[in-house]
Amino acid sequence: MEAVGVAPAPVSAPEKMKLLDLNGSLPAAAAANGAKASLAGKWAMKKKLVGGDAGYVLEDVPHLTDYMPELPTYPNPLQDNPAYSVVKQYFVNPDDTVTKKIVVHKTSARGTHFRRAGPRQRVYFQSDEVNAAIVTCGGLCPGLNTVIRELVCGLYDMYGVTSVVGIEGGYKGFYSKNTVALTPKSVNDIHKRGGTVLGTSRGGHDTGKIVDCLQDRGINQVYIIGGDGTQKGASIIYEEVRRRGLKCSVVGVPKTIDNDIAVIDKSFGFDTAVEEAQRAINAAHVEAESAENGIGVVKLMGRNSGFIAMYATLASRDVDCCLIPESPFYLEGKGGLLEFIERRLKDNGHMVIVVAEGAGQDLIAKSMNFVDAQDASGNKLLLDVGLWLSQKIKDHFKKKPSFPITLKYIDPTYMIRAVRSNASDNVYCTLLAHSALHGAMAGYTGFTVAPVNGRHAYIPFYRITEKQNKVVITDRMWARVLCSTNQPCFLSHEDVENMKHDDDEHHLHNTQLLEGESSPVKNSSKCNGSAAAV
Repeated sequence: MEAVGVAPAPVSAPEKMKLLDLNGSLPAAAAANGAKASLAGKWAMKKKLVGGDAGYVLEDVPHLTDYMPELPTYPNPLQDNPAYSVVKQYFVNPDDTVTKKIVVHKTSARGTHFRRAGPRQRVYFQSDEVNAAIVTCGGLCPGLNTVIRELVCGLYDMYGVTSVVGIEGGYKGFYSKNTVALTPKSVNDIHKRGGTVLGTSRGGHDTGKIVDCLQDRGINQVYIIGGDGTQKGASIIYEEVRRRGLKCSVVGVPKTIDNDIAVIDKSFGFDTAVEEAQRAINAAHVEAESAENGIGVVKLMGRNSGFIAMYATLASRDVDCCLIPESPFYLEGKGGLLEFIERRLKDNGHMVIVVAEGAGQDLIAKSMNFVDAQDASGNKLLLDVGLWLSQKIKDHFKKKPSFPITLKYIDPTYMIRAVRSNASDNVYCTLLAHSALHGAMAGYTGFTVAPVNGRHAYIPFYRITEKQNKVVITDRMWARVLCSTNQPCFLSHEDVENMKHDDDEHHLHNTQLLEGESSPVKNSSKCNGSAAAV
């Protein structure tokens, strides 16, 4: 293809918008705040913010032209693709954005937005110049192979890219292993398998060596699939690529079976995990129902967030108690878990308990004098709450010879994450992969891609790495769980009074930067025994 002109600035904004200077300059109102503005300026350096009327804030993602302004553009090959010839308005409008918060009041500010994902009319790579690489990092998750397959097939079929390689064994594979060529033929059936055909590992991130590899091998698009730790690594790789002035798009595809990545609607593999968890819960229910005072304990994934346990409980309707990391519980005494178990057994003759792996860790650590340790990814090593809880229940009922129990403990953790993705996740992974490669071809970099309120968007790395998504136990969804199980909330009055929402914190920070505000406003909704409206 022939280059046509020099690339225009990638940010297109309505007339009254103002772009914050990434070197730290702020609007006059903010500058007037002196030292506070200085701190805000430091905060803004990593962010590319566009402000508009009615409180509109666009958290934009980096673009290759931010540091290579003379890059030429080319017509998008999709305009000649017969498969898309009947599609009306296939290319995304450059001003399209996706709102972070969809439920507003008539007087609400327009709030934070992200750049909408999708193909652009102009691209910054010619098909024959692209050398793409794909890597998977961290733990396994249903759908990894589907994302790999669709990245490869999308690059080949939509953009005519024929040079795609896989990095084996996670981040360390960049500098310790050879690459493997990926073609539509070689990845044709991989979506029917669990795991990842590229292999994966934790840790092994050496920024210098990784970027050296990209530079030496002429890789100019890299797709990094992994959780929040992996995305932090991808952000650092982008910064080094930018520092070296390389024409290389760094794209993240967020993956976590726990669904704990902030901002996004849902991570891929989550639907499959919830569906697979039903098998374990059903088995526990059958075991419990078939024995005198039968108790089935099922441990599900959820290191810091209890989404799988919560949704599996709602889907099952056979669960009598759901324990998650976000909701503290206690065992002994009035209103404690053991008292509830005893009462439920007297009423029903059996019960099923679902516990997320990260629940009750403080209780276990205190009882075992455990010292914190971490894995290769820097994650806190967890003690087995399922075994610990099962033993505590057995010990409690040993003191009651007239109240015999039969307890079965089921841990399906690795069975769940190793299965192939279901139909819903396969569709989701396909759309995710396509959105990622559209962004890379359009010259965007330093971003991750995911749906926000049902629309795929390009999200800055810092947005998904600064905190984890957690179950908000003052929202209606957790109230639905409590209604479904009829369990107590196990929180003390003090715990309840201290629970607060912080959903709007980052938008408020952005608004302060754009308007010069200095004092953050926090949501003061508190848990009062009923769920807050969402």
